Amino acid sequence: MAIELYNDGEHACLMFADLVDDPNDHAVQANQFLIVDSGHGALIDPGGNMTYNALRMAMHARFPPNGLDYVLASHADPDIVASLNKWLVHTECKVMVSQVWARFVPHFCSIGSTDNRIIPIPDPGMHIRLGKSKILAVPAHFLHSEGNFQFYDPKAKILFSGDMGASMVDHDDAMQPVKDFDAHLRSMRGFHQRYMCGQKVTRYWADMVRELDLEWLVPQHGKPFKGRAMIHAFLDWISDLPCGIDLMTPSHYRLPAS
Repeated sequence: MAIELYNDGEHACLMFADLVDDPNDHAVQANQFLIVDSGHGALIDPGGNMTYNALRMAMHARFPPNGLDYVLASHADPDIVASLNKWLVHTECKVMVSQVWARFVPHFCSIGSTDNRIIPIPDPGMHIRLGKSKILAVPAHFLHSEGNFQFYDPKAKILFSGDMGASMVDHDDAMQPVKDFDAHLRSMRGFHQRYMCGQKVTRYWADMVRELDLEWLVPQHGKPFKGRAMIHAFLDWISDLPCGIDLMTPSHYRLPAS
């Protein structure tokens, strides 16, 4: 089921939240995103092999999968882009990923399938032309990956924020925006404390994001944040959250007991 985040008749942003349907709960819930503008399309973080077929089928109603221009990968984790080889084989798309990971993502692919198909994103980020619009690759290094980008759609006023803002919920819950921020913290806190590098960079990131004109902040896992009040509640919270290396002590670096 596609969730329409924005549609003005020419430019649309869609979210797919229910394609990781694992009855044994072995796989983390993950969101995939499609941006369409003037007959051109970009997939953001299309996921792994378990989402590929369902995502192609879900896209058909809105955009022909074979006409895809880009796969935009926030980083190189399996839940982000492990299906890359299939997208390269079945479309003519280019893949955009941090220059840190540009020589690693070919390991997901057949030999030769990535030739002249990967566009490395430089550390400062870049503008990506899509149809008559543009998407901004926004730096988010060490949140949580060494080379990490988020994607901002200025027309729709959406930041596709990767793992920032992620929550551990099932796919039914992920389809609804956050309504009660304080109650939502229990599904976010542990994830951010473990996966984000440290408070120094979360503050830098939050200060940067406050400069954007936003109506949605949509993570790759869990519920989206809709409206400026809810988005700024998250930015204030993550700015003040000790996480990652802030929480490490010598007790975390001891040899295992026999």
